Amino acid sequence: MNLRFSLLSAAESTVDKIFDANAGDVLLDENGQFADPSTLVDNVTTWWEKLDLVNKIIDKIPSLIIAVILIFAGLFLSRIVSKLLVKAMKAKNVDPSVYNFIKRTVSVLIKGAFILSALSMFFNIGSLVTAVGAAGVAASLGLQDSVAQFASGIQILLNHPFKNGDFVEVNGIQGNVADIRFMNTVITTVDNKRIIVPNSHITTNHIINYSAENIRRIDLIYSIGYGDDMAKAKNVILNVAECNELIIKDPAPQVFVDSHESSGINLVAKVWCKGTDYWDVYYQMQETVKLAFDKNGISIPYNQLDVHVKTGK
Repeated sequence: MNLRFSLLSAAESTVDKIFDANAGDVLLDENGQFADPSTLVDNVTTWWEKLDLVNKIIDKIPSLIIAVILIFAGLFLSRIVSKLLVKAMKAKNVDPSVYNFIKRTVSVLIKGAFILSALSMFFNIGSLVTAVGAAGVAASLGLQDSVAQFASGIQILLNHPFKNGDFVEVNGIQGNVADIRFMNTVITTVDNKRIIVPNSHITTNHIINYSAENIRRIDLIYSIGYGDDMAKAKNVILNVAECNELIIKDPAPQVFVDSHESSGINLVAKVWCKGTDYWDVYYQMQETVKLAFDKNGISIPYNQLDVHVKTGK
């Protein structure tokens, strides 16, 4: 009896070491009796599968921790690198309109690289990358116009034919550049109209950037009568230009005979000013020259027709 009791105790101790509190249910049926062989096999198989799943999850815990660390590291690194890039671009006097594009692009690339690295610890990302690439090709075929606009936006940001605040003319539209976006560019006209121009229209047409240089030349046409003193008229225009504080003295203002018209002689005044003063100088010269002509007795001709009547004998 003592030997049998000792063997039963040893067996029970061994079972307790192998199975936890829940595992005891594997050997017993619902009445607390030992299960029949077929039920016992099913119970053991189910229990083993659960135990194997738990073991797999436990084995993946280190990889899961590393994946979480990689994702947070990617978020942190993307923010730091973006700030450093913006700081470097500011030091190099790069156009501010490029900041957001570079910042967002670098941020997305870094985050994507770290996320793919984290996923590679659990999945084969080769098939995922292939699927994403195929989806991208299919989407690009259906969104050709949008892709063209986006590509043109990148071209504008990288080549920077103009920047925010520049006065430009694109496809017959004149105005100040208010915002450069990935898909379009916003231009504000001189009468405060807001025009949205698709970027592809900009890159496929001629662009006139009136603000690209610091100074601009204004060509002003003034007409005088054939009976007026031409030299005196030229001096009057030059004096007006020299008295205007917004007109640059070097290059000096010049006045030439531009053409001989049917009603009078056209004089052209070529004056230089800062790009930001262009319209101020234009309107000031138009007014002051007219007043100076009146003061000095110089006429401004208008279209007229001389009729000669010939009588016959």
